[in-house]
Amino acid sequence: MALTSTFGTQPDYERKAELKAFDETKTGVKGLVDSGITEVPRIFRLPSPENLNSQQTQLTLPTIDLQGINEDPIRRREVIEEVKGASESWGFFQIVNHGININILEEMLKGVRDFNEQDTEVKKQWYTRDFSGKTRMVYHSNHDLYAAPVTNWRDTFYITMAPNPPQPHDLPPHCRDILFEYSKQVMKIGVCLFELMSEALGLDPNRLFNMGCVDGLAFVCHYYPSCPQPELTIGSPSHTDSTFITILLQDHIGGLKVFYQNQWIDVPPVPGALVVNVGDLLQLISNDKFVSSQHKVVANKVGPRVSVASFFSTGSAQTSKIYEPIKELCSEDNPAKYRSTTVKEYVEYFRAKGIDGTSTLLHFKI
Repeated sequence: MALTSTFGTQPDYERKAELKAFDETKTGVKGLVDSGITEVPRIFRLPSPENLNSQQTQLTLPTIDLQGINEDPIRRREVIEEVKGASESWGFFQIVNHGININILEEMLKGVRDFNEQDTEVKKQWYTRDFSGKTRMVYHSNHDLYAAPVTNWRDTFYITMAPNPPQPHDLPPHCRDILFEYSKQVMKIGVCLFELMSEALGLDPNRLFNMGCVDGLAFVCHYYPSCPQPELTIGSPSHTDSTFITILLQDHIGGLKVFYQNQWIDVPPVPGALVVNVGDLLQLISNDKFVSSQHKVVANKVGPRVSVASFFSTGSAQTSKIYEPIKELCSEDNPAKYRSTTVKEYVEYFRAKGIDGTSTLLHFKI
């Protein structure tokens, strides 16, 4: 079943002027909450209320235990099959025993929280909408503020950690050290996951690595303040990621939902676990073998919610690598479903389109 867009026509008002006024405060959604608002402003309102009640379902996101995969060949083969099954059906799974100490995970979340809760005048200095790459860190509210039909209840900072790591002075002091440490740790997991996914596709373990899927790493750090009327807005609307894979660290608040078997399934936080999802670019090169699934984050009266999405993608960086469906995964009966593209072309189209309830992959279909 195709997802229908939840976006309709907004009531007639000076939306652009209100967006500009909000943007020019440089204080984001947190600034609104700090000012004591009791109602969600119009620019954030969905055409129809969000259903915050969880459906009664026995479905739960697959959890994959990575313990022993480098020592026990039998266990490794089992894990590869689990990764294959989850990537083909859900497009999502959680991993435990991944090797990152829980103290590092907690410190990463604290760094994001501390950045967002520092003195407003200091934080404003980081605020920008410059995606050209000249600025190593981009902090703002809503990357698609002027393109999306509904403004999301969240503030974000975005940092590219690879292929060209930032200098320490490029990063905010509140989370500088932990960003470098977490980047090192998450890169190891990324390499491991791409090996498992390569084998799950029936390819050489190093195939996805050699294609450059691990060349780029960016952190997208979201801060979702508490919301006075959570049913009227959305934290992150239904979308897929424009990545090869995303590794998500979420705090204890919850709110992530994945669309699976025609229903929205909650992904409750599990202490120490990381959520992994297939991105559009991996669906493209796997020729739909692995699926990039729709997911969203609902707003919450309790907050803030903090999450760190590690995007394995070179984003808008200019590289000469061309991506298309892997030839071994195509045949006469299963021809290539997508045209070739660069990551830059894909991501720039994704950003320009905004999150509007439709898949970016449709634009690249043959």
